[in-house]
Amino acid sequence: RMLTRTPSVVAQVLLLLSIVLVIAIAVIQINQQQILSPGLKYGIVLDAGSSRTTVYVYEWPAEKENNTGVVSQTFKCNVKGPGISSYESSPGALAKPLDDCLNKVKERIPVHLHKNTSVYLGATAGMRLLRLQNETAANEVLASIHNYFRAQPFEFRGAQIITGPEEGVYGWITANYLMGNFLERNLWRTWVHPYRKETMGALDLGGASTQISFIPEDPEEHFNSTLQVKLYGYNYNVYTHSYQCYGRDEAEKRLLALLLQKSNVSASVDNPCYPQNYNTALTMKYFLGSLCTQSLRPANYYPNQLVNFHGTGDPGLCQEMVSLLFNFTACRGRDDCPFNGIHQPKAKGNFVAFSGFYYTINALNLSGHFSLDDFNSSMWFFCSQSWAQLQFILPKFEEIYARSYCFSANFIYYLLVHGYNFSAETWPQIHFQKEVGNSSIAWSLGYMLSLTNMIPAEGKLIQLPLKPSLFAGLLVFLTATALLCLLFLVYLCIVSHHRKNIPRIEHVFIPE
Repeated sequence: RMLTRTPSVVAQVLLLLSIVLVIAIAVIQINQQQILSPGLKYGIVLDAGSSRTTVYVYEWPAEKENNTGVVSQTFKCNVKGPGISSYESSPGALAKPLDDCLNKVKERIPVHLHKNTSVYLGATAGMRLLRLQNETAANEVLASIHNYFRAQPFEFRGAQIITGPEEGVYGWITANYLMGNFLERNLWRTWVHPYRKETMGALDLGGASTQISFIPEDPEEHFNSTLQVKLYGYNYNVYTHSYQCYGRDEAEKRLLALLLQKSNVSASVDNPCYPQNYNTALTMKYFLGSLCTQSLRPANYYPNQLVNFHGTGDPGLCQEMVSLLFNFTACRGRDDCPFNGIHQPKAKGNFVAFSGFYYTINALNLSGHFSLDDFNSSMWFFCSQSWAQLQFILPKFEEIYARSYCFSANFIYYLLVHGYNFSAETWPQIHFQKEVGNSSIAWSLGYMLSLTNMIPAEGKLIQLPLKPSLFAGLLVFLTATALLCLLFLVYLCIVSHHRKNIPRIEHVFIPE
């Protein structure tokens, strides 16, 4: 009996020990993994637009997802003053406005990570125009930014002027990334590629240019105008086009130049897109000094001469004047060529419209999805208001924006309906949106995502207590040991039970 009891005790001890060891190893491995995760990395992108510069701070876990970081926006700061292209005559004056935002950024990023945090500056259409107009001035502005960042604690990766197609594609990446069209978390909280999820098109309206980007029905057919993007291990062929001089500010300067051209009296010009009873005096340089209005300059162009504009608030006439900003005849009735002779596949699927599109829609008291009829009636109502009434209608009243919303709304109508061929049926597929969660829809996040593709995935700071192969081997060994012990104990139980049930045969001694 002693002999059967010993193996039973040994098996029970081994079983208990195996179970305890399995639990202990698993707990240590999981906890250690959480403690020793390499933490966060940071990146800073300066979006140097034509009308202003915005500083974005992004962070992502240092371990990577298919070579692309899972990035989120943690801070945003608008630099005071105009865009960097306005500093052409005084590049040195750029430093002071940047300081305010950069000081806030330094507080947001842990000090020990400053020297490993990359800073990128991307300049868009304002600088593209300045480079065409005066390359030396554009280079001086960029050199001034280089000098400024040399004195900063971050790792400056350069200031560059990005192309229109790059701006378009980065905006497309941002919109789809934020909408969860590239990655989503599954039940086990791990990141996976969404199953059969369609991407969205992106519509961006800046101050000096506007971009349209989407995946066409047949990307092969539009091979010349599509860019290939690789994200999270997948390839996307994106059609994109950037229209220079079709940004909100430059388009309005072209309208003012046209109005002056059509007016008999150059000292005072009626503007049907300005609100009734609004008057302002603008220098010729303000609207005729741009490369976009060069062809509209009058013979008697004096940069400092003032022109008085008088608002008449006439929606019908405003729309008529805005239509003249588009060259619809260059396409000669071809379906795949909306305006300016530019080839464009048919707009397909849902679109997100951000930046200038969103701000104008917001001023008209509209949001999200709405019908083309709703848009037209809101635009008509807004454009019929007097200057005095506007102060009560607008949620935020700033003269330079308030006077131009009627023009912007008409310009958006013409661009989307007659330019990109959205109809009353397809208009509701456009979603006007500024941000998703806390992240702004802007090309800068797409830029950061593309750049994190080049940032190598970091290993853990300290090795896990057990390598995955050893961890798996030990689990298998201990589980097998536990199972064998359990089977052995079950066997002993059966044997012991069997013995109890054998009837005792008593020897009967028969006397001889």
